[in-house]
Amino acid sequence: MRVIVVDDEDLARGLVREFLAAHADIEIVAECANGFEAVKAITECDPDLVFLDIQMPKLNGFEVVELAGRRARYIFVTAYDQYALKAFEVHAVDYLLKPYSQKRFDEALAHARTSLGGAPDPVAAVVGEALARNKPLDRILIRDGAKVHVIGVEKIDYIEAQDDYVQIHAEGKGYLKNQRLAELESALDAGAFVRVHRSYILNIGCISRIEQGKDSHSAILKDGTRLPVSRSGLQKVKALIG
Repeated sequence: MRVIVVDDEDLARGLVREFLAAHADIEIVAECANGFEAVKAITECDPDLVFLDIQMPKLNGFEVVELAGRRARYIFVTAYDQYALKAFEVHAVDYLLKPYSQKRFDEALAHARTSLGGAPDPVAAVVGEALARNKPLDRILIRDGAKVHVIGVEKIDYIEAQDDYVQIHAEGKGYLKNQRLAELESALDAGAFVRVHRSYILNIGCISRIEQGKDSHSAILKDGTRLPVSRSGLQKVKALIG
């Protein structure tokens, strides 16, 4: 089994190495001290399993999973129990709460072996309900080759649908992300972002005015950008800004 160990603390990585040493079939293919290193290593090394800390500089463990993908299995390792539900939402095979024993570690590794063998995810049935309780996004991650852009949602002017992608417009720049517009809409704060058209989500704070044409409406942004507004979108805007 090919394994990557990710933690910003040397001692924490050392403990995982020590516990893994008891398993002869394990090969540690990379160790990482932050989220950016982790995304690169997971992409390049194609591990079977990742032991992943949650609270780290630059990118947290959940953002690593978003950027690196879910081909690998993940065991989250953290000192904070409040992240347990979210860990299972991203289909983690286990959740190790520091400090943990060799016995508990071995149990988690056994769960990973079962998962790699194709066993069904025991928490899949609760994922939808759990996601509904998530807080709105406060930043969006966009992978651009070897680079990762981290964009605070308050900097976003509008988002445009482009087939299976979205174009995120922020501070005069455009960023392409592989995500459906409807999926992103459900994750954003409904009090700040509104779907004004089937192809556009708009940051309410960026609106300068609404113009009425002969048969349609347009939102004029503070930078002069003009976006179409559907009838239902107009009602949503009116409800938010009065």
